Amino acid sequence: MSEREAFYITTPIYYVNDSPHIGHAYTTIACDALARFKRLDGFDVRFLTGTDEHGQKVEKSARAAGLEPQEFCDRVSRNFRDLFKRMNITNDGFIRTTDEHHMRAVQALWQRLMERGQIYPGNYAGWYSVRDEAFFGESELTEGQGGEKCAPTGAPVEWVEEPSYFFRLSEWGDKLLALYEDHPEFLGPESRRNEVISFVKSGLRDLSVTRTSFKWGIPVPGDDAHIMYVWLDALSNYITYLGAPDRQGADWARFWPVAMHMIGKDILRFHAVYWPAFLLAAGIAPPKRIFAHGWWTNEGEKISKSLGNVIDPYELIDTYGLDQMRYFLLREVPFGKDGDFSRRAMVHRINGDLANDFGNLAQRCLKMIAKNCDGKIPRPGPLTDADKALLATVDGLHGLMATALDRQAFDSALKALWQAIGDANTYFAHQEPWVLRKSDPDRMATVLYTTAEAIRQFAVLAQPFVPEAAARLLDQLAIAPDRHAFATLGEAGRLVPGMTLGVIEGVFPRHIEKDEE
Repeated sequence: MSEREAFYITTPIYYVNDSPHIGHAYTTIACDALARFKRLDGFDVRFLTGTDEHGQKVEKSARAAGLEPQEFCDRVSRNFRDLFKRMNITNDGFIRTTDEHHMRAVQALWQRLMERGQIYPGNYAGWYSVRDEAFFGESELTEGQGGEKCAPTGAPVEWVEEPSYFFRLSEWGDKLLALYEDHPEFLGPESRRNEVISFVKSGLRDLSVTRTSFKWGIPVPGDDAHIMYVWLDALSNYITYLGAPDRQGADWARFWPVAMHMIGKDILRFHAVYWPAFLLAAGIAPPKRIFAHGWWTNEGEKISKSLGNVIDPYELIDTYGLDQMRYFLLREVPFGKDGDFSRRAMVHRINGDLANDFGNLAQRCLKMIAKNCDGKIPRPGPLTDADKALLATVDGLHGLMATALDRQAFDSALKALWQAIGDANTYFAHQEPWVLRKSDPDRMATVLYTTAEAIRQFAVLAQPFVPEAAARLLDQLAIAPDRHAFATLGEAGRLVPGMTLGVIEGVFPRHIEKDEE
């Protein structure tokens, strides 16, 4: 048996100055769906998430909460882990930048960069955003409502002057442009790739990589008056999890060459410019791919704490269901573009796509089998052109979905799946097995078998997106867990006539708003 292909997917590590919100859930669910799909497809997967726990913003937030920074980080990091458990996230690792092994590895990376002449001491004077933990040039600033200077994100900036070590970012512009040119798959989507190329072509300045005005961070080796700039610290988590750069081993050699970072568009520059420059300067290959998704608005308005319209993932799960939230977030908007969160749209997806299209098809078919076939998978007779056409459509789904997901086109993968579900509904309606029950029971058995086989494959392919509902549906079909992998799709895993179904029950309940009751 050949060795399984490796796949390494990461979320950004989430900053611990606040409670987790829908943005954190969105990125993590996307990574989780992709990790699940690859595992079911036979890949050897590593899925990493975690928390970013250093920096001035954390130090200030801890002080405001009356806590020591480490105690504050322990509390907020736990909030993220609790949410991910509630969301049934299947991460293999959870890294914290306060982990001892991470801090040791980051210092080893620093020493490597120093030895290569990529870091030098100097003095920094410029505009700094505490909220973004980022420096900005004068030309990038905007004017806020009160006339104060703001970063492109809208965060206020402050003038900072202090001793600093600098990374020779200005030396890496041409090499970065060559990376983007030689490996067009490195950055996605295309609009973000173009944005990054334009930024690098405009000229890069050396980057301040330490601070002395606060203490909550990883000390610079040999000069503990400085702590490392939070992005050098945070970005390194992707390699320190695999033991690099100080303790490289089998996991490093196997997973880093296929690494993929999933991020929000607001942190694209750090990942697509600074991070590959750090790595190249240290003699380390960049990741294989970086993909930046868009932002959500809430009922047409920008989401912000000041507007009081932050979307709470727990509330969505409690109101609509976990699988329903996962499906909506990945189906509603093309991944990579901005989208508007609408409760009306979510209810439409729940009641239309999930309850009516998929759930109702499964219920009608399986209940007919339970009632008319002694609760056992019926034995099909000769297949007609209509039967063969539906099975051919269903058998081809995996390839379509895998191709879409390799582009991170979650909505396209789900569109393909739901198009086939629509075809199955049309087939079931046209074949009228409830009429055949009296006029041609053998033909009824063939139609029910063909539809049940389609439902089996739909459930197998739906697992990465609606795992709980898909698992319940596979249980109703009496499909053992060892038959849930994609290797069983198509003819390799056809339903066996005579198998006894489980208890038939709905897996996608309709959502009724309280004022409709």
